[in-house]
Amino acid sequence: MGIPVLDQAHLWPRGMDLSGRTLGGYVVGRPRGQDVRPALRLRQVTNVVNLSTPLGLLLAAAARTRLERAADGLLVAWGYRWPVPKAPAFTVGNVILVRLDEETLAARPRLMAHEGRHATQYAVCFGPLLLPLYLLAGAWSWWRTRDVAARNVFERLAGLEDGGYRAPADRP
Repeated sequence: MGIPVLDQAHLWPRGMDLSGRTLGGYVVGRPRGQDVRPALRLRQVTNVVNLSTPLGLLLAAAARTRLERAADGLLVAWGYRWPVPKAPAFTVGNVILVRLDEETLAARPRLMAHEGRHATQYAVCFGPLLLPLYLLAGAWSWWRTRDVAARNVFERLAGLEDGGYRAPADRP
């Protein structure tokens, strides 16, 4: 019997004990290599090879965060406190840097799925090349809406609502 998957975002059902604790429906703290499906393993390897995950690990170390394994080959870096970016969580490679505490993140279960989609974007966009592309998309969104996420193609593909964003109307 396999482990049931809740939806396309690869979230594990709440309350399921898989050698880790659940956080907003997302299992964290599992041993290395468990429960990573082939496509997500490919994303994980691609993000190491394209240097985006090593960059995320370097950033996590420089910011003195606490790393923990999560589902789907992702890593969570708890305790990110640098002033930029202001988002409650952001992703570099397969590393999700989180400002929120576990209880607050548990109240936003879709945020982990949103950040996981950004990890896939790093794999597709040749790793660190995503960063300038993301900044350009954010500038476009700001010009159109005065909001860096509302019309940002990367945020829209990752799921605006899952990331805690709204899609306001364009400026006149």
